[in-house]
Amino acid sequence: MFDVIIAGGGPTGMMLAAELRLHGVDVLAVERDAEPPLAVRSLGLHVRSIEIMDQRGVLDRFLAAGRRHPIDGFFAGIAKPAPPDLDTAHGYVLGIPQPVTDRLLAERAAELGAQTRRGAEVVGLAQDDDGVSVELADGTALRSRFVVGCDGGRSTVRKVLGVGFPGEASRVETLLGEMATTADIETITEVMTDVRRTQVRFGLMPVGDGFYRVIVPAGGITEDRTVPPTLEDFRQRLRAVAGTDFGVHSPRWLSRFGDATRLADRYRVGRVLLAGDAAHVHPPAGGQGLNLGVQDAVNLGWKLAAEVRGRAPDGLLDTYETERRPVAADVLNNTRAQMELMSTEPGPQAVRTLLAELMDFDDVNRYLIEKITAIGVRYDIGDGHALLGRRLRDVRLGRGRLYELMHDGRGLLLDQTGGLSAAGWADRVRLVADVSEELDVPAVLLRPDGYVAWVGDAQAGLEAAMSRWFGEQA
Repeated sequence: MFDVIIAGGGPTGMMLAAELRLHGVDVLAVERDAEPPLAVRSLGLHVRSIEIMDQRGVLDRFLAAGRRHPIDGFFAGIAKPAPPDLDTAHGYVLGIPQPVTDRLLAERAAELGAQTRRGAEVVGLAQDDDGVSVELADGTALRSRFVVGCDGGRSTVRKVLGVGFPGEASRVETLLGEMATTADIETITEVMTDVRRTQVRFGLMPVGDGFYRVIVPAGGITEDRTVPPTLEDFRQRLRAVAGTDFGVHSPRWLSRFGDATRLADRYRVGRVLLAGDAAHVHPPAGGQGLNLGVQDAVNLGWKLAAEVRGRAPDGLLDTYETERRPVAADVLNNTRAQMELMSTEPGPQAVRTLLAELMDFDDVNRYLIEKITAIGVRYDIGDGHALLGRRLRDVRLGRGRLYELMHDGRGLLLDQTGGLSAAGWADRVRLVADVSEELDVPAVLLRPDGYVAWVGDAQAGLEAAMSRWFGEQA
C-alpha cells in the first residue's frame, strides 16, 4: 500500500511527487504514456516558478538548460518592459522547452525516491474510509491512502469522481509544431512583423538547426484534438494567414490546441484530489498553464504530507482548494480577456490599443505583470500585515540568502529579534536568527510553500500561527 498514488507524470505530477518525498511520503506516479512526449506545449517558467525552483535548490539545473528573457509582451502580446524594481530577485522569464522541464522534474522526483510507472493508465478507482483502490488498464490493482489526479484536461480521475468541469468549449483553434523551412530568416522576419500587427496568434520562432516553432490560427474547430494536424494543414493555414507557407517541411512534431476554459467544481472528494490541468484548463495566453500546475503541486505537497503523517491541523488539507481554486479562476479570467484582446475584430483591437496606452502607467503595467508571473498572488489567511498570505521574495541575510534555507521543504521562522522560539515544532519549522536589510519586520513565519503565515514579535502569536499551519507541538 502506498501513501499517495499520483495519476499523471507531467510537470504537476512530478513536482508533487518531489514535494511529498521531501517529507518522507511513499509515492507512486503512474503515467499513461510509455515515453515522454516530444511536443513543446510550454516554452518556459515565470517568476514564481523560478522562485520555487530556487527555494528547493534545483534552479541551477533549469538555468543551465534554459535562457533568460525579459518579462516583455506576456499580457496579450502587448510589448511593455517590466518595471526595473519588480518585487523579486528573479526578474526574468526562463525560456526552457517543456520536455526539458518534464525531464528535470522527473529526475528530481526520482532522486528523492519517488517511483514512476510509465505505460500505466488509471481507468478506475474506489475509495473507502481507509484508502483508495486504483485500477490500471492492464488489470493491475493498486492501493493507497490518497490519490491525486494530475492527468490533464481529459482527466480520468476527475470523470470517475463525477466532479463537474463547467466552462466554455473552444471557440478558436491554433496549430503548433516544429518544422524546417526553405525561406530565409530575413523573409520570415519581414512577413512575421507585418502579420503580427493584427494577428498575434501567428509566428515562427527559430529553435536551432534550421527548425522553427510555428504557430498559426486553424481554419475551424476540430472535434477530436487528440488527432494531430498534418503538414499540409500547416501549409494551407500559413498561406491563408501570411500569404506564404515559407516552404515548411520535415516536421518534428505537430499538434493543435483550443481555447476551452473550464474549472473543476471541487478540488477534493474524500481521499482523492485534483491538480494541474485536471482541475483547470484555459487558453495558453501569457504562458501560465504549466506554471499554474507546478504551483498547485507546491501548495498541496506539504499539506498532503502532513495529513499522511497524522500531523495536519484540522482543515489544513481543505485549504488547498480554498487557496488554489480562486487563483485558477483568476487565471481563467485573465486568459479570457487576453484572447479577446488578440481578436482581429475592430472592437477588440480598439480595446487593445487603449490597454496598451494604459500600460504605460507603471501601476497598470506592474499589476498585469504580477498577475501573469503569479508574484501578485495573496492567499486569504486573515487580516493583518500587508505581507500576510503573500510569498516572500528571496532576501539577503547576514549569512547567505533566505531561499538557500528552504531546500528541505520545512517552514521557516526568520527571527530578527533573536528572542523567539520554535521549540516543539523544530521538525517542521527551521528557526533562523538572522537579519536582513531588505526586510522591515521583527520576525516572519513562512510556510513550506514560501507564503507568509505570521508577522510580529510576540511569542504567543507565533505559537498560535505554528499550531494553525503545522499542528500541535511535538
